[in-house]
Amino acid sequence: MYLDIYVVPVKRENKEKYIEFALFAADIIKQHGALSVKEAWEDDVPDGELTSIPMAVKKEDDEAVVVGSIEWTSKDIRDKGWEKIMSDEALSSKDMPFDGKRMIFGGFSNIVDA
Repeated sequence: MYLDIYVVPVKRENKEKYIEFALFAADIIKQHGALSVKEAWEDDVPDGELTSIPMAVKKEDDEAVVVGSIEWTSKDIRDKGWEKIMSDEALSSKDMPFDGKRMIFGGFSNIVDA
C-alpha cells in the first residue's frame, strides 16, 4: 500500500464548497487508480509553541485545517495515476476553495497496518 497525505487550510466559510470540491476530486482520483480518498475537518487541533499542524500550513484565524489521505495499491500506480489526474481537464477547470500554496503533502510507504 502507498499513501498520499496532505494538510491544507480552508476558510471556515468555504467548508461546504470544500466538501463539494473534495467529493468531485475524489471521484476523479479514484477513476485514475486510487483505492480511497479520505478527508477530515479539524475538530481538536491545538496551536503549538514550537511547531504544530496549524503552524505548518500558516493557518489564519478564519480558517480550519483539513487533513486528507489517498490510498493506492503501490507507488507505481500512484505515480501513473497522478500523471493522469494532473492532466484531467475536468479537475483543472474547477476552482479550488483553499490556498494551495500553503498545502503540505507527500507520499508515504506503509510500514504498519494493524
